[in-house]
Amino acid sequence: MANIEFHWTWARFNELGLDDLYDALALRCQVFIVEQEPYLDVDGLDRQSWHLIGRDAQGVVQAYARVVDPGLKYDEPSLGRVVTPAAMRGTGAGDALLAEAMRRCDAVWPGRANRISAQAHLQRFYGRHGYVALGEIYMEDNIPHIEMLRPPRDR
Repeated sequence: MANIEFHWTWARFNELGLDDLYDALALRCQVFIVEQEPYLDVDGLDRQSWHLIGRDAQGVVQAYARVVDPGLKYDEPSLGRVVTPAAMRGTGAGDALLAEAMRRCDAVWPGRANRISAQAHLQRFYGRHGYVALGEIYMEDNIPHIEMLRPPRDR
């Protein structure tokens, strides 16, 4: 895994600058709408979420994730919209993103688990970061998904 360094922005929706919001939504659309089958990406949960944006040295967004507050999607906080552009996949950018997202979640919600609806083909990726598969694979937005849980971390 390459040594990836990003400048991270961790903010609530109303704290995001216009450029941060635009760039994050543009990356989400590129991957979740153009690369995959279209679905409603802007789902009404952004306003009740934390947003993690990773920019490279040139200021280009290369990583993004959203963490939905507990009680809105699941009882636990929920990581989602985890995304890197195609050119960054396989470089360690996704691992850097997940590590930073988990660090931030543990700081905001110490002692809490994190539940996700992961694309099924990414089970090993999320497993490297402590997530365990729960239940059976199901279809979400015409893509096989599986629910996964990252147990609370010891302090």
